[in-house]
Amino acid sequence: MMSQQENAQKAQFIKMTQTPIPRLVMGLAVPTILSMLITSIYNLADTFFVGQLSTSASGAVGVVSSLMAVIQAIGFMLGHGAGSVISRSLGSGDTHKASRFASTSFFTAIGAGAVLGVCGIAGLTGLVRLLGSTETILPHARAYAFYILLAAPFMMSSLVMNNILRYEGKASFAMVGLVTGGLLNILLDPLFIFGLGMGTGGAGLATGLSQMVSFGILLSMYLRGKTVSKLALKNYTRAPADLVLILTTGLPSFGRQGLASFASMMLNVAARPYGDAAVAAMSIVSRIFQFLQSVALGVGQGFQPVASYNYGAQKFHRVRAACIFTMEAGMVLLTVLAGLSLAGGDTLVRLFRDDDAVTAIALPAFQWQCAATLLQPVLVCSNMLFQSVGKSVRATFLSCCRQGIFFIPLILVLPRVWGLAGVQYSQPIADLLSFFVAVPFMAQFLAELDRMEARVQAGQAPE
Repeated sequence: MMSQQENAQKAQFIKMTQTPIPRLVMGLAVPTILSMLITSIYNLADTFFVGQLSTSASGAVGVVSSLMAVIQAIGFMLGHGAGSVISRSLGSGDTHKASRFASTSFFTAIGAGAVLGVCGIAGLTGLVRLLGSTETILPHARAYAFYILLAAPFMMSSLVMNNILRYEGKASFAMVGLVTGGLLNILLDPLFIFGLGMGTGGAGLATGLSQMVSFGILLSMYLRGKTVSKLALKNYTRAPADLVLILTTGLPSFGRQGLASFASMMLNVAARPYGDAAVAAMSIVSRIFQFLQSVALGVGQGFQPVASYNYGAQKFHRVRAACIFTMEAGMVLLTVLAGLSLAGGDTLVRLFRDDDAVTAIALPAFQWQCAATLLQPVLVCSNMLFQSVGKSVRATFLSCCRQGIFFIPLILVLPRVWGLAGVQYSQPIADLLSFFVAVPFMAQFLAELDRMEARVQAGQAPE
Protein backbone atom coordinates (compact mmCIF):
# COMPACT_ATOMS: atom_id res chain seq x y z
CA MET A 1 0.00 0.00 0.00
CA MET A 2 1.35 3.40 -0.97
CA SER A 3 1.27 6.18 1.61
CA GLN A 4 -0.74 9.35 1.05
CA GLN A 5 2.46 11.24 0.22
CA GLU A 6 3.53 8.60 -2.32
CA ASN A 7 0.10 8.80 -3.97
CA ALA A 8 0.42 12.58 -4.17
CA GLN A 9 3.89 12.28 -5.71
CA LYS A 10 2.64 9.77 -8.28
CA ALA A 11 -0.32 12.02 -9.16
CA GLN A 12 2.05 14.97 -9.59
CA PHE A 13 4.33 12.92 -11.86
CA ILE A 14 1.36 11.89 -14.04
CA LYS A 15 0.18 15.49 -14.19
CA MET A 16 3.58 16.81 -15.28
CA THR A 17 4.31 14.09 -17.85
CA GLN A 18 0.87 13.34 -19.33
CA THR A 19 -1.28 16.49 -19.22
CA PRO A 20 -1.64 18.08 -22.70
CA ILE A 21 1.10 20.65 -23.15
CA PRO A 22 -1.03 23.81 -23.73
CA ARG A 23 -3.18 23.12 -20.67
CA LEU A 24 -0.18 22.20 -18.50
CA VAL A 25 2.00 25.19 -19.48
CA MET A 26 -0.82 27.72 -19.16
CA GLY A 27 -2.03 26.12 -15.92
CA LEU A 28 1.42 26.74 -14.46
CA ALA A 29 1.99 30.02 -16.33
CA VAL A 30 -1.16 31.87 -15.22
CA PRO A 31 -0.36 31.87 -11.48
CA THR A 32 3.29 32.52 -12.34
CA ILE A 33 2.36 35.49 -14.54
CA LEU A 34 0.23 36.84 -11.70
CA SER A 35 3.15 36.34 -9.32
CA MET A 36 5.52 38.18 -11.68
CA LEU A 37 3.02 40.99 -12.23
CA ILE A 38 2.56 41.40 -8.50
CA THR A 39 6.33 41.45 -8.03
CA SER A 40 6.49 44.23 -10.62
CA ILE A 41 3.67 46.02 -8.81
CA TYR A 42 5.95 46.22 -5.76
CA ASN A 43 8.20 48.47 -7.83
CA LEU A 44 5.44 50.23 -9.77
CA ALA A 45 3.56 51.10 -6.58
CA ASP A 46 6.69 52.64 -5.09
CA THR A 47 7.39 54.50 -8.35
CA PHE A 48 3.83 55.82 -8.50
CA PHE A 49 3.49 57.02 -4.91
CA VAL A 50 7.06 58.33 -4.57
CA GLY A 51 6.58 60.14 -7.90
CA GLN A 52 3.99 62.34 -6.18
CA LEU A 53 6.75 63.78 -3.96
CA SER A 54 9.31 65.15 -6.44
CA THR A 55 11.41 64.31 -9.49
CA SER A 56 14.42 63.64 -7.24
CA ALA A 57 12.39 61.21 -5.11
CA SER A 58 11.21 59.46 -8.26
CA GLY A 59 14.81 59.11 -9.38
CA ALA A 60 15.69 57.49 -6.04
CA VAL A 61 13.42 54.54 -6.78
CA GLY A 62 15.29 53.97 -10.05
CA VAL A 63 18.65 54.18 -8.27
CA VAL A 64 17.68 51.65 -5.58
CA SER A 65 16.14 49.33 -8.17
CA SER A 66 19.72 48.31 -9.00
CA LEU A 67 20.17 47.17 -5.41
CA MET A 68 16.90 45.22 -5.50
CA ALA A 69 18.07 43.59 -8.72
CA VAL A 70 21.20 42.33 -6.91
CA ILE A 71 19.05 40.81 -4.16
CA GLN A 72 16.81 39.24 -6.79
CA ALA A 73 19.83 37.98 -8.75
CA ILE A 74 21.14 35.98 -5.80
CA GLY A 75 17.66 34.73 -4.87
CA PHE A 76 16.88 33.64 -8.42
CA MET A 77 20.29 32.00 -8.83
CA LEU A 78 19.75 29.86 -5.73
CA GLY A 79 16.05 29.25 -6.44
CA HIS A 80 16.40 28.39 -10.12
CA GLY A 81 19.61 26.44 -9.52
CA ALA A 82 18.03 24.24 -6.87
CA GLY A 83 14.63 24.17 -8.58
CA SER A 84 15.96 22.81 -11.85
CA VAL A 85 17.79 20.00 -10.02
CA ILE A 86 14.73 19.32 -7.83
CA SER A 87 12.36 19.10 -10.79
CA ARG A 88 14.60 16.72 -12.72
CA SER A 89 15.09 14.66 -9.53
CA LEU A 90 11.33 14.38 -9.05
CA GLY A 91 10.98 13.42 -12.71
CA SER A 92 13.35 10.51 -12.06
CA GLY A 93 11.76 9.69 -8.65
CA ASP A 94 14.49 10.90 -6.22
CA THR A 95 12.62 12.83 -3.45
CA HIS A 96 15.49 12.75 -0.92
CA LYS A 97 17.74 14.64 -3.32
CA ALA A 98 14.96 17.21 -3.79
CA SER A 99 14.84 17.96 -0.04
CA ARG A 100 18.63 18.21 0.17
CA PHE A 101 18.82 20.79 -2.58
CA ALA A 102 15.80 22.74 -1.31
CA SER A 103 17.25 23.08 2.21
CA THR A 104 20.70 24.00 0.95
CA SER A 105 19.45 26.81 -1.28
CA PHE A 106 17.03 28.15 1.37
CA PHE A 107 19.55 28.48 4.20
CA THR A 108 22.24 29.76 1.86
CA ALA A 109 19.84 32.53 0.77
CA ILE A 110 19.16 33.59 4.36
CA GLY A 111 22.88 33.79 5.08
CA ALA A 112 23.73 35.67 1.87
CA GLY A 113 20.87 38.15 2.46
CA ALA A 114 22.07 38.84 6.01
CA VAL A 115 25.64 39.51 4.84
CA LEU A 116 24.46 41.84 2.05
CA GLY A 117 22.15 43.70 4.44
CA VAL A 118 24.81 44.30 7.09
CA CYS A 119 27.50 45.36 4.61
CA GLY A 120 25.11 47.56 2.64
CA ILE A 121 23.84 49.45 5.70
CA ALA A 122 27.40 49.92 6.97
CA GLY A 123 28.39 51.69 3.73
CA LEU A 124 25.02 53.10 2.68
CA THR A 125 26.07 56.53 1.38
CA GLY A 126 28.86 55.18 -0.78
CA LEU A 127 26.58 52.43 -2.05
CA VAL A 128 23.82 54.71 -3.35
CA ARG A 129 26.39 56.98 -5.00
CA LEU A 130 27.85 53.91 -6.72
CA LEU A 131 24.35 53.02 -7.96
CA GLY A 132 24.13 56.33 -9.84
CA SER A 133 22.61 58.76 -7.33
CA THR A 134 23.02 62.51 -7.81
CA GLU A 135 23.49 64.72 -4.74
CA THR A 136 19.84 65.80 -4.82
CA ILE A 137 18.62 62.21 -5.15
CA LEU A 138 21.02 60.95 -2.42
CA PRO A 139 18.93 61.55 0.75
CA HIS A 140 15.86 59.96 -0.84
CA ALA A 141 17.85 56.94 -2.04
CA ARG A 142 19.46 56.43 1.38
CA ALA A 143 16.10 56.44 3.15
CA TYR A 144 14.60 53.97 0.66
CA ALA A 145 17.60 51.61 0.49
CA PHE A 146 17.93 51.27 4.28
CA TYR A 147 14.71 49.28 4.64
CA ILE A 148 15.35 47.25 1.49
CA LEU A 149 18.66 46.10 2.96
CA LEU A 150 17.02 45.21 6.28
CA ALA A 151 14.59 42.94 4.42
CA ALA A 152 17.25 41.37 2.16
CA PRO A 153 17.35 37.93 3.90
CA PHE A 154 13.56 37.61 3.64
CA MET A 155 13.52 38.76 0.00
CA MET A 156 16.22 36.30 -1.08
CA SER A 157 14.81 33.28 0.72
CA SER A 158 11.27 34.09 -0.49
CA LEU A 159 12.53 33.92 -4.07
CA VAL A 160 14.10 30.54 -3.35
CA MET A 161 10.89 29.12 -1.86
CA ASN A 162 8.80 30.61 -4.66
CA ASN A 163 10.94 29.05 -7.39
CA ILE A 164 11.10 25.64 -5.72
CA LEU A 165 7.29 25.62 -5.52
CA ARG A 166 7.12 26.45 -9.23
CA TYR A 167 9.58 23.74 -10.19
CA GLU A 168 7.53 21.22 -8.22
CA GLY A 169 4.57 22.22 -10.40
CA LYS A 170 2.78 24.09 -7.59
CA ALA A 171 2.77 27.60 -8.99
CA SER A 172 -0.58 28.45 -7.37
CA PHE A 173 0.95 28.06 -3.89
CA ALA A 174 3.82 30.35 -4.88
CA MET A 175 1.32 32.89 -6.18
CA VAL A 176 -0.51 33.16 -2.83
CA GLY A 177 2.54 34.45 -0.96
CA LEU A 178 3.59 36.95 -3.60
CA VAL A 179 0.10 38.29 -4.30
CA THR A 180 -0.58 38.84 -0.60
CA GLY A 181 2.69 40.71 -0.17
CA GLY A 182 2.10 42.80 -3.30
CA LEU A 183 -1.38 43.88 -2.25
CA LEU A 184 -0.09 44.76 1.22
CA ASN A 185 2.68 46.85 -0.37
CA ILE A 186 0.12 48.89 -2.32
CA LEU A 187 -1.92 49.52 0.84
CA LEU A 188 1.05 50.45 3.02
CA ASP A 189 2.77 52.79 0.54
CA PRO A 190 0.38 55.77 0.87
CA LEU A 191 0.01 55.16 4.62
CA PHE A 192 3.75 55.35 5.32
CA ILE A 193 4.73 57.88 2.62
CA PHE A 194 1.95 60.42 3.19
CA GLY A 195 0.01 59.38 6.32
CA LEU A 196 3.08 59.03 8.54
CA GLY A 197 5.13 61.57 6.55
CA MET A 198 8.04 59.16 5.98
CA GLY A 199 8.56 60.07 2.31
CA THR A 200 10.74 57.68 0.32
CA GLY A 201 11.71 55.89 3.53
CA GLY A 202 8.04 54.96 3.90
CA ALA A 203 8.09 53.30 0.48
CA GLY A 204 11.12 51.25 1.51
CA LEU A 205 9.51 50.25 4.82
CA ALA A 206 6.28 49.25 3.04
CA THR A 207 8.21 47.07 0.59
CA GLY A 208 10.31 45.49 3.34
CA LEU A 209 7.32 44.61 5.53
CA SER A 210 5.42 43.22 2.55
CA GLN A 211 8.35 40.99 1.66
CA MET A 212 8.45 39.67 5.22
CA VAL A 213 4.76 38.78 5.04
CA SER A 214 5.36 36.95 1.74
CA PHE A 215 8.22 35.08 3.41
CA GLY A 216 5.96 33.90 6.23
CA ILE A 217 3.22 32.69 3.89
CA LEU A 218 5.63 30.83 1.60
CA LEU A 219 7.42 29.20 4.53
CA SER A 220 4.09 27.98 5.89
CA MET A 221 3.57 25.97 2.68
CA TYR A 222 6.67 23.93 3.51
CA LEU A 223 5.93 23.63 7.21
CA ARG A 224 2.37 22.39 6.52
CA GLY A 225 3.58 19.63 4.20
CA LYS A 226 2.27 21.13 0.95
CA THR A 227 5.53 20.35 -0.84
CA VAL A 228 7.43 17.21 -1.79
CA SER A 229 10.79 18.74 -0.84
CA LYS A 230 11.30 19.57 2.85
CA LEU A 231 13.18 22.44 4.49
CA ALA A 232 15.32 21.38 7.44
CA LEU A 233 18.79 22.38 8.58
CA LYS A 234 19.69 18.68 8.90
CA ASN A 235 19.13 18.37 5.13
CA TYR A 236 21.74 21.06 4.34
CA THR A 237 24.29 19.44 2.07
CA ARG A 238 27.55 18.08 3.36
CA ALA A 239 28.91 17.82 -0.18
CA PRO A 240 30.41 21.01 -1.64
CA ALA A 241 29.61 19.62 -5.09
CA ASP A 242 25.89 20.06 -4.35
CA LEU A 243 26.30 23.77 -3.66
CA VAL A 244 28.49 24.11 -6.76
CA LEU A 245 25.74 22.42 -8.82
CA ILE A 246 23.12 24.86 -7.47
CA LEU A 247 25.32 27.83 -8.29
CA THR A 248 26.31 26.67 -11.78
CA THR A 249 22.75 25.68 -12.70
CA GLY A 250 21.47 28.98 -11.34
CA LEU A 251 24.25 31.03 -12.92
CA PRO A 252 22.09 32.02 -15.93
CA SER A 253 19.59 33.60 -13.53
CA PHE A 254 22.38 35.43 -11.75
CA GLY A 255 23.73 36.61 -15.08
CA ARG A 256 20.27 37.74 -16.15
CA GLN A 257 19.38 39.52 -12.89
CA GLY A 258 22.87 40.56 -11.82
CA LEU A 259 23.67 42.13 -15.14
CA ALA A 260 20.25 43.79 -15.05
CA SER A 261 21.35 45.45 -11.81
CA PHE A 262 24.67 46.54 -13.29
CA ALA A 263 22.95 47.71 -16.48
CA SER A 264 20.43 49.72 -14.45
CA MET A 265 23.28 51.35 -12.54
CA MET A 266 25.08 52.20 -15.79
CA LEU A 267 21.86 53.56 -17.26
CA ASN A 268 21.52 55.87 -14.25
CA VAL A 269 25.15 56.97 -14.59
CA ALA A 270 24.70 57.59 -18.33
CA ALA A 271 21.52 59.63 -17.71
CA ARG A 272 22.98 61.60 -14.78
CA PRO A 273 24.75 64.29 -16.89
CA TYR A 274 21.32 65.23 -18.32
CA GLY A 275 19.84 65.93 -14.87
CA ASP A 276 17.31 64.44 -12.47
CA ALA A 277 14.61 64.52 -15.16
CA ALA A 278 16.64 62.11 -17.33
CA VAL A 279 17.32 59.74 -14.42
CA ALA A 280 13.63 59.78 -13.47
CA ALA A 281 12.51 59.32 -17.11
CA MET A 282 14.67 56.27 -17.76
CA SER A 283 13.69 54.85 -14.36
CA ILE A 284 9.99 55.13 -15.25
CA VAL A 285 10.49 53.52 -18.68
CA SER A 286 12.48 50.69 -17.12
CA ARG A 287 9.81 50.05 -14.49
CA ILE A 288 6.97 49.97 -17.01
CA PHE A 289 8.83 47.49 -19.19
CA GLN A 290 9.81 45.35 -16.24
CA PHE A 291 6.05 45.02 -15.78
CA LEU A 292 5.54 44.00 -19.43
CA GLN A 293 8.52 41.69 -19.41
CA SER A 294 7.09 39.97 -16.34
CA VAL A 295 4.43 38.52 -18.65
CA ALA A 296 7.11 36.93 -20.86
CA LEU A 297 8.99 35.76 -17.77
CA GLY A 298 5.78 34.39 -16.26
CA VAL A 299 4.98 32.31 -19.33
CA GLY A 300 8.62 31.18 -19.47
CA GLN A 301 8.65 30.21 -15.81
CA GLY A 302 5.44 28.24 -16.34
CA PHE A 303 7.36 26.36 -19.03
CA GLN A 304 10.45 25.64 -16.89
CA PRO A 305 9.04 22.89 -14.61
CA VAL A 306 7.41 21.26 -17.66
CA ALA A 307 10.78 21.18 -19.42
CA SER A 308 12.71 19.95 -16.37
CA TYR A 309 10.23 17.27 -15.33
CA ASN A 310 9.85 15.83 -18.82
CA TYR A 311 13.56 16.05 -19.59
CA GLY A 312 14.22 14.07 -16.41
CA ALA A 313 11.57 11.54 -17.50
CA GLN A 314 13.13 11.35 -21.02
CA LYS A 315 9.97 12.64 -22.71
CA PHE A 316 11.88 14.88 -25.07
CA HIS A 317 9.01 15.41 -27.51
CA ARG A 318 7.06 17.10 -24.70
CA VAL A 319 10.00 19.42 -23.95
CA ARG A 320 10.07 20.50 -27.60
CA ALA A 321 6.30 20.95 -27.82
CA ALA A 322 6.25 22.98 -24.61
CA CYS A 323 9.01 25.26 -25.90
CA ILE A 324 7.19 26.01 -29.17
CA PHE A 325 3.88 26.62 -27.41
CA THR A 326 5.49 28.92 -24.84
CA MET A 327 6.99 31.15 -27.53
CA GLU A 328 3.68 31.32 -29.40
CA ALA A 329 1.67 32.15 -26.27
CA GLY A 330 4.20 34.77 -25.18
CA MET A 331 4.15 36.43 -28.59
CA VAL A 332 0.35 36.75 -28.58
CA LEU A 333 0.23 38.21 -25.07
CA LEU A 334 3.07 40.66 -25.59
CA THR A 335 1.79 41.86 -28.96
CA VAL A 336 -1.48 42.87 -27.30
CA LEU A 337 0.22 44.49 -24.30
CA ALA A 338 2.85 46.33 -26.35
CA GLY A 339 0.16 47.68 -28.68
CA LEU A 340 -1.93 48.97 -25.77
CA SER A 341 1.15 50.49 -24.13
CA LEU A 342 2.22 52.22 -27.33
CA ALA A 343 -1.23 53.74 -27.76
CA GLY A 344 -1.22 55.14 -24.22
CA GLY A 345 2.45 55.94 -23.79
CA ASP A 346 2.12 59.59 -22.81
CA THR A 347 -0.58 58.80 -20.25
CA LEU A 348 1.42 55.94 -18.77
CA VAL A 349 4.56 58.03 -18.30
CA ARG A 350 2.65 60.96 -16.79
CA LEU A 351 0.88 58.59 -14.43
CA PHE A 352 4.20 58.12 -12.63
CA ARG A 353 5.54 61.67 -12.95
CA ASP A 354 3.54 64.48 -14.54
CA ASP A 355 6.51 66.56 -15.63
CA ASP A 356 6.99 67.82 -19.20
CA ALA A 357 10.77 67.45 -19.02
CA VAL A 358 10.51 63.85 -17.81
CA THR A 359 7.89 62.95 -20.44
CA ALA A 360 9.91 64.45 -23.31
CA ILE A 361 12.88 62.23 -22.45
CA ALA A 362 10.87 59.12 -21.59
CA LEU A 363 8.58 58.86 -24.64
CA PRO A 364 11.16 58.13 -27.41
CA ALA A 365 12.76 55.40 -25.28
CA PHE A 366 9.30 54.08 -24.41
CA GLN A 367 8.22 53.76 -28.04
CA TRP A 368 11.32 51.89 -29.16
CA GLN A 369 11.14 49.62 -26.15
CA CYS A 370 7.54 48.71 -27.09
CA ALA A 371 8.82 47.38 -30.43
CA ALA A 372 11.70 45.49 -28.79
CA THR A 373 9.29 43.84 -26.34
CA LEU A 374 8.09 41.56 -29.17
CA LEU A 375 11.52 39.88 -29.13
CA GLN A 376 11.18 38.78 -25.51
CA PRO A 377 9.35 35.43 -26.03
CA VAL A 378 12.32 34.01 -27.97
CA LEU A 379 14.92 35.56 -25.64
CA VAL A 380 13.22 34.31 -22.49
CA CYS A 381 12.28 30.86 -23.74
CA SER A 382 15.71 30.05 -25.17
CA ASN A 383 17.43 30.99 -21.94
CA MET A 384 14.96 29.14 -19.71
CA LEU A 385 15.00 26.02 -21.89
CA PHE A 386 18.75 25.54 -21.49
CA GLN A 387 18.66 26.31 -17.77
CA SER A 388 15.78 23.89 -17.16
CA VAL A 389 17.55 20.94 -18.76
CA GLY A 390 20.89 21.63 -17.08
CA LYS A 391 22.75 23.14 -20.05
CA SER A 392 24.17 25.87 -17.85
CA VAL A 393 26.99 27.06 -20.14
CA ARG A 394 24.66 27.85 -23.03
CA ALA A 395 22.04 29.29 -20.67
CA THR A 396 24.60 31.52 -18.97
CA PHE A 397 25.93 32.83 -22.28
CA LEU A 398 22.45 33.69 -23.54
CA SER A 399 21.44 35.29 -20.25
CA CYS A 400 24.51 37.55 -20.41
CA CYS A 401 23.84 38.76 -23.96
CA ARG A 402 20.99 41.21 -23.40
CA GLN A 403 22.18 43.18 -20.37
CA GLY A 404 25.87 42.38 -20.54
CA ILE A 405 27.59 41.47 -23.78
CA PHE A 406 25.55 43.94 -25.83
CA PHE A 407 23.98 46.52 -23.52
CA ILE A 408 27.07 47.47 -21.51
CA PRO A 409 29.25 48.37 -24.54
CA LEU A 410 26.29 50.17 -26.13
CA ILE A 411 25.54 52.32 -23.06
CA LEU A 412 29.23 53.20 -22.83
CA VAL A 413 29.60 54.13 -26.51
CA LEU A 414 26.27 55.41 -27.86
CA PRO A 415 25.80 58.36 -25.43
CA ARG A 416 29.23 59.63 -26.51
CA VAL A 417 28.11 59.47 -30.14
CA TRP A 418 24.40 60.37 -29.96
CA GLY A 419 24.17 62.14 -26.60
CA LEU A 420 20.87 61.60 -24.78
CA ALA A 421 19.51 59.55 -27.71
CA GLY A 422 22.25 57.01 -27.01
CA VAL A 423 20.85 56.59 -23.50
CA GLN A 424 17.31 56.19 -24.85
CA TYR A 425 18.05 53.63 -27.59
CA SER A 426 20.76 51.40 -26.09
CA GLN A 427 18.37 48.83 -24.60
CA PRO A 428 16.22 48.22 -27.73
CA ILE A 429 19.36 47.77 -29.83
CA ALA A 430 20.77 45.31 -27.27
CA ASP A 431 17.48 43.35 -27.41
CA LEU A 432 17.67 43.08 -31.20
CA LEU A 433 21.28 41.86 -31.20
CA SER A 434 20.47 39.30 -28.48
CA PHE A 435 17.57 37.99 -30.56
CA PHE A 436 19.85 37.30 -33.52
CA VAL A 437 22.16 35.29 -31.25
CA ALA A 438 19.38 33.30 -29.52
CA VAL A 439 17.61 32.03 -32.65
CA PRO A 440 20.35 29.64 -33.94
CA PHE A 441 20.96 28.30 -30.42
CA MET A 442 17.27 27.50 -30.07
CA ALA A 443 16.97 25.90 -33.54
CA GLN A 444 20.00 23.66 -32.93
CA PHE A 445 18.73 22.36 -29.59
CA LEU A 446 15.20 21.70 -30.83
CA ALA A 447 16.75 19.49 -33.53
CA GLU A 448 18.84 17.79 -30.82
CA LEU A 449 15.66 17.03 -28.84
CA ASP A 450 14.20 15.36 -31.95
CA ARG A 451 17.26 13.13 -32.22
CA MET A 452 17.12 12.21 -28.53
CA GLU A 453 13.42 11.36 -28.79
CA ALA A 454 14.10 9.13 -31.81
CA ARG A 455 16.74 7.21 -29.83
CA VAL A 456 14.38 6.70 -26.88
CA GLN A 457 11.62 5.46 -29.23
CA ALA A 458 14.13 3.01 -30.72
CA GLY A 459 14.92 1.67 -27.23
CA GLN A 460 18.36 3.29 -27.09
CA ALA A 461 19.81 5.61 -24.43
CA PRO A 462 19.62 9.33 -25.34
CA GLU A 463 22.92 10.89 -26.31
